[in-house]
Amino acid sequence: MKKFKFKIKEKTFDVEIMNIEDNMAEVQVNGKSFSVEVDKTIQVVKTPILVREKVSPDNNTNATTARTSSPSEPKGAGVLKSPLPGTILDIFVSVGDTVKVGQKVICLEAMKMENNINANKEGKVTAIKVQKGDAVLEGHILVEIN
Repeated sequence: MKKFKFKIKEKTFDVEIMNIEDNMAEVQVNGKSFSVEVDKTIQVVKTPILVREKVSPDNNTNATTARTSSPSEPKGAGVLKSPLPGTILDIFVSVGDTVKVGQKVICLEAMKMENNINANKEGKVTAIKVQKGDAVLEGHILVEIN
């Protein structure tokens, strides 16, 4: 296992620890085997157990405070929000365009990846709150659809 060189009163000892169980160690000193009792209490190493609370999604659609970067902005199914922080790469719609559910509306770059933001409801685009190159935070309102 481990090899050591000890020097005691000008005499050199080659010591090799072969095995350790509890407080007993098997060692070889200059090629001769010995069983040695270790005067040390050995502590058992435990892996910590992480305890986390159960997480449940918040389905409160009528909250009085919007969970956006701008709580005073409108909220609900008529707005498209940024799912994560990033930069607007492209906008595929204009004010007045009619969109369908799942239609690509905005391309957002986040973590060096392009993410398409699709319409979550059918309707007419009434406002575009961002421009190409804008940096947005998670929850920032991008487009209003009515």
